[in-house]
Amino acid sequence: MTIERRQVGDTLSEAAIHAGTIYLAGQVATDGTHNIEGQTRDVLSSIDRLLAEAGSDKTRILMCQIFLADIKDFDGMNHVWNAWVAPGNTPPRATVQAKLARPEWLVEVVVTAARH
Repeated sequence: MTIERRQVGDTLSEAAIHAGTIYLAGQVATDGTHNIEGQTRDVLSSIDRLLAEAGSDKTRILMCQIFLADIKDFDGMNHVWNAWVAPGNTPPRATVQAKLARPEWLVEVVVTAARH
């Protein structure tokens, strides 16, 4: 089976597809000036776009990992997540506090999903 890579860069690909499974790179906000809710919306929008480009959507998420720069932002992130996630299709998820690669990033989300 082949591996299909999307948006390939020098350091990483935004997505890899293998055997009907889509693996997304960690998604971070494109605008680091937003608060946790704004950054979470930005990240989830990127996930929607990448999944659509790969032939899937948020109802097909198999696993999600969320990294918060500060766990105090858990409720704000969850508020946006709960409004976005497909009812009846909430995926297994882990949320942890972690030092992110750039100080302006408040949240990073990694998703694995099934292709349609």
